[in-house]
Amino acid sequence: MTNSLSAASARPGSGLRIGVLALQGDFREHLRAIEAAGAVAVGIRRPKELDGLDGLVIPGGESTAIDKLARAFELAEPLRERIAEGLPVYGSCAGMILLANDIADPATDLSGAPQQTFGGLDITVRRNAFGRQRESFETDLDFKGLDFSATASGVAPVHAVFIRGPWVERVGPGVEILAQVEPADPEHASHAVPLPGTARIVAVRSGHLLATSFHPEVTGEKRVHELFIRMIRGEA
Repeated sequence: MTNSLSAASARPGSGLRIGVLALQGDFREHLRAIEAAGAVAVGIRRPKELDGLDGLVIPGGESTAIDKLARAFELAEPLRERIAEGLPVYGSCAGMILLANDIADPATDLSGAPQQTFGGLDITVRRNAFGRQRESFETDLDFKGLDFSATASGVAPVHAVFIRGPWVERVGPGVEILAQVEPADPEHASHAVPLPGTARIVAVRSGHLLATSFHPEVTGEKRVHELFIRMIRGEA
């Protein structure tokens, strides 16, 4: 006999409350992905809405716009504090930039001041590193940490979509590299941008923080969000 609650309770996010920074970008897709995992998904626009969260997602979008809006809504400093205190956070694309301690090519405002980040990840990122919108591409990645999804044939690659994505140029000693885009084979290139001789880091983890250059919420790739949920639970 099947327990009527078993399917819901078996979902990885069951019992968790996860916020998505909902100032700009593709936050709706992340809200749906979190709900599909069984967690309560909450759009975050005000500092008080950070209370009671088990984790937070910073979505893709415009990192400069999210930075400015976070400061305008008085969220930037509370977010820095929560991250420093250990709040689990996953950042995708622009979210990776906002979690980075350093930006190699920060945008500047009219006064010449560079954009700010929330920080927490000891990495240096380069914005729009793979090119502009027309150079968006898709590729399959070997992604560490997804052993929970293994089948008899092993762990399937992650199909990743890059839309004006950053890459990581430096990682600190406490940062684990989870995935890289390999240099393009001219005859079998998975992306339009030439990457001569150098793999580009596109997914990292450090403690309670996770970041990807790509958008798993766009393709329906559920395992990255599940990895984040397992990090929240202390299972990964």
